[in-house]
Amino acid sequence: MPQINVTIDGKNYRMACAEGEEPHLTALATELAGRIAELRTSFGEIGDMRLHVMAALLQADELDETRRRLSALETETATLRERVDAADATRAAEESRLAAGLGRCAERIERLTKMLSSG
Repeated sequence: MPQINVTIDGKNYRMACAEGEEPHLTALATELAGRIAELRTSFGEIGDMRLHVMAALLQADELDETRRRLSALETETATLRERVDAADATRAAEESRLAAGLGRCAERIERLTKMLSSG
């Protein structure tokens, strides 16, 4: 199992990850380190653990918001799919009705043509 070294808030951590996940884990650690640095700039020296907890809570809040937005988009997508399916069914019914009407018109034209040619 691959291992990488990441630096978060000036501290080095050795982390294990799945094969091929090294860049992703490094990027996540870099993002967390940046978040902690932003908090340190905003709040000053309030303790490492508190900064780490605040950063984790901010990340969790963003994740929660993303999940809520995804759920809303999934609901909207399902609603739009239902509308598209209903519109497709309506269009198919209209096409069928139109085809039947055209068939009746063709039959009338054929009868009129026979009447005119025989008479």
